[in-house]
Amino acid sequence: MLLGGAAALVAPAATTYAAPGLAGKALAATYNGVTTGSGGRWHSCVTDLMSANPVPVVDHDADFVIEGASVQKLAVGVALLGAVDEGRLSLHDTVELNADILAPGSGIYHRQTVYGDRLTLSNVLVAMLQVSDNTAVRLIGSKLPGTEINSILAAKGFEKTRVEPLPGNPHRFWLGVTTPREINTLLCKLVTGTLLTPASTQTMLRILTWPSVGYVDGVRRSMSSLERARIATKYGANEDKRHEAGVLFDANGAPQLVYAYFADQAPDPDNYGATNPIVQAHAVLGRAMLDEYTYLSPLSALIDPQAINRNIAAGAAR
Repeated sequence: MLLGGAAALVAPAATTYAAPGLAGKALAATYNGVTTGSGGRWHSCVTDLMSANPVPVVDHDADFVIEGASVQKLAVGVALLGAVDEGRLSLHDTVELNADILAPGSGIYHRQTVYGDRLTLSNVLVAMLQVSDNTAVRLIGSKLPGTEINSILAAKGFEKTRVEPLPGNPHRFWLGVTTPREINTLLCKLVTGTLLTPASTQTMLRILTWPSVGYVDGVRRSMSSLERARIATKYGANEDKRHEAGVLFDANGAPQLVYAYFADQAPDPDNYGATNPIVQAHAVLGRAMLDEYTYLSPLSALIDPQAINRNIAAGAAR
């Protein structure tokens, strides 16, 4: 059963799920095994959303304050859409992509050879969440300073999740810190429709649930294309940090599980690819989440890759 009412993704009323405790215990056992074997220092929070009240599945040092790396872009996206909900910004607003605003690292904008594009905030949001574009963060900052992002996050109840404004330039900020519990809570509130308006909820989830472009080295790695369509995920890595957070949906588009896997002191820290031991552990956990929870879905043999987006749209229209 889904919490949050008509603003959220809604599972059919007739759906009856098996007790989530067995799946949760199996997943927790897998977590204990792979995190011990992978090395690094883990801090994680996993929540089962299939019963009347959210059920903790993994609660492992979940209040540890840590650099969010690119997972923090979830919070920046929520702040941007929060400003849209308040009428301060519109996704139709445009920013100019100039060479002097480029940021290195992940993304696509810095790979262009000519600049001067006028981009909507909608375009920038997709780039930030789908391909983790660092320049997109700067473009959002040109419209929404870091201090305002932090104010929006505080108003939404997040105490530790903050960006770090740069001295002397209110429109530039480091991505800052968070905790696994707060990112888990952010995603729980998002999918239950209690964080943003229905339209903004739809906007964010339709980006995060598109698997054809987004990150697939971690949780989504050992999945078919249809299975990947049931996962919304955001990855983040910097120096010795390897994080991944997201949502597992059932075949009806209703959220089953929210996960926030954070790790620091990762082995092989210069390896940002799929063979890093922490990222390999993410892949094992992704397969375990899907396998343990798929049998609880009444339509597991009929997974429709568009079901999630249809249910998002239906929730937004209510």
